[in-house]
Amino acid sequence: MDNTQPSFSRWRTYLWPIKRPELAKFLPLLLMSFFITFNFNILRNLKDSLIITAESSGAEVIPFIKVWVLLPMAVLVTFIFTRLVNRFSREQIFYILIGSFLGFFSLFSFVLYPLRSYLHPDQFSEWLTVVLPVGFKGLIAMIHYWTFTAFYVLAELWGNIILSVLFWGFANEVTKVTEAKRFYGLIGIGCNFSGVAAGQVAILLSPTSYNPLIPFGRDAWEQTLMLSTTAVLISGALVVITFRWLNHNIIAKEERIEKIKISEPEKPREKLSMRQNIAYLAQSRYLIAIALVVVCYNIVINLTEVIWKAQVKELYPNTSDYFNYMSQISTITGFIATLTALFISGNSLRKCGWTFTAMITPTVLLATSIGFFAFMLFKDPLGTFVSILGTTPLAMAVLFGSAQNCLSRASKYTLFDATKELAFIPLDRESKLKGKAVIDGVVSRMGKSGGSVVYQGLLIFYGTLAATTPYIAGILLITISAWILAVKSLGRRFTALILHNESLHLAKNEEPLSEGNLVDTNSNPSALTT
Repeated sequence: MDNTQPSFSRWRTYLWPIKRPELAKFLPLLLMSFFITFNFNILRNLKDSLIITAESSGAEVIPFIKVWVLLPMAVLVTFIFTRLVNRFSREQIFYILIGSFLGFFSLFSFVLYPLRSYLHPDQFSEWLTVVLPVGFKGLIAMIHYWTFTAFYVLAELWGNIILSVLFWGFANEVTKVTEAKRFYGLIGIGCNFSGVAAGQVAILLSPTSYNPLIPFGRDAWEQTLMLSTTAVLISGALVVITFRWLNHNIIAKEERIEKIKISEPEKPREKLSMRQNIAYLAQSRYLIAIALVVVCYNIVINLTEVIWKAQVKELYPNTSDYFNYMSQISTITGFIATLTALFISGNSLRKCGWTFTAMITPTVLLATSIGFFAFMLFKDPLGTFVSILGTTPLAMAVLFGSAQNCLSRASKYTLFDATKELAFIPLDRESKLKGKAVIDGVVSRMGKSGGSVVYQGLLIFYGTLAATTPYIAGILLITISAWILAVKSLGRRFTALILHNESLHLAKNEEPLSEGNLVDTNSNPSALTT
């Protein structure tokens, strides 16, 4: 057992279960996670505002982007990541990837966007509009606004590659289980609070009208885009500086000490390939179970958010108004997620176990989705009642959809990500590295693309999002049912693996990796992903 564990007071255990010598490692990890998720929230609202509110575009473009551009790019970037692992050190990979993302965001905001009128193929898009059926509106918008599409894809991949694969892969590698059970809960709270900060900063940097004192931008929205990108670049630079300090001053020393203690020659680093990683995942029923849970979540969230974003665009057709509204949603979501992380997730994992906690997210999504789609399907009969309240059916639909989005994402950020990251911890290093790279880099994108494929088929056949709503609702119920079954299966395997590891560690006279030891009594591991 960990005899060095101090006897914290009850409130200290709940609010700050960190030893003084651990602050040098914990605080940089907390800052890195905060700034990375801060960027994630700003980029997410920017990408939606750009592509959805563009002329002759709408939420219909999202399914086409996710299938025809985002999924191939996710596979390509994951393939590049595996190649980088074979050639460069962990530190070099971090600089290469985060530098590439920040470089593109800078290029887009200060070069590509101001030149968009010269870069977008207007005549070709007009020809496509004439020759293709109305159901291909999203495909035409994706091609027409190809620079917006590129920004959408890179902003989406920031959450998968930089946050899930890069940061959490680094954190899982340098954090011991005895540290993770206390670190991850507070890191998760920092991630959730970053949504509140990002939403308010975005609103602060969004002028309601053109400001001649700002030395760039030709209109209010262009100034908002450039100011928001500047905030992303500054935040990204702080991530790099913090990572470098942590890697050189803390992690390097710990690794040298570990090598001395082990007194074994360093094993040559195994070269990874994309095909081998996927084959490795396919051979592990445990990793397949994690993959199924991730796929189902991403299908469900994709099915609900497209229709909701279409309603928001109808209510707020102006790009700046749309961006401000989505920034407010980020603030509310971050606030709810922070409270959930403080008062629900840790206690749930401690008292009720992994399976019960993992069940909360699909249950919340099921309940909120039923409410949202019920209002969408019966919007007209409720119109008279809504008018008495002094509002419109559209405003009520946006309200219900926003509530559904806030609650489901807050549940995902605290409970879903907590249980998913926790499921990786009992695995050996090879399974963590290969499984996490494929699941977070490719499988999650396949889930979103699966929902997008469904949308594409329905849009091509029925033409509009409104006509597809009843079918989307039915598919949603089936997917959530499959998600619940996958959670039950993974929960059984998780418990069996914990018991197996516990017996091995007891045989070696080490601290057992029981489920109670993986999670502190009042905190839980948490991560924010797309």
